[in-house]
Amino acid sequence: MAIPAIPAPVRQIASKLAQPQPMRRGSVSQRTMQCGKPNCACAQDPKARHGPYYSLTQAVDGKTRSRFLTPDQAAIAEQQIATGRGFRQQVDTFWEACERWADVELECTPSASSEKAEKGGFKRSFKSASPKKSKRS
Repeated sequence: MAIPAIPAPVRQIASKLAQPQPMRRGSVSQRTMQCGKPNCACAQDPKARHGPYYSLTQAVDGKTRSRFLTPDQAAIAEQQIATGRGFRQQVDTFWEACERWADVELECTPSASSEKAEKGGFKRSFKSASPKKSKRS
């Protein structure tokens, strides 16, 4: 019963996963804002709002966290997020390839005995002890 060698697809995906890259989870959003000054043009005209402002939003320890980014930082963060999504897809592909490999390994092992399993398991060869008497009686 020889264990199958590491399949080429598993080896290829593993080598890709082993190459670290900056990546992150989350999303980048762009928005314009109203400043709150009553005499500012943004108070009357939505097209005159301030911005655009970019923010990175992530879930950290069950809480949503956001931070403002410059336009250059937003472009980098979007690339990092795309890299992270690609990494997750590669991990899923790796997992599936490893499961196929595991199936091959199971097929290479000798099959279970041809005897049918009986319900009830084994029988006791001794009698159970009588229940202990209560101290109250």
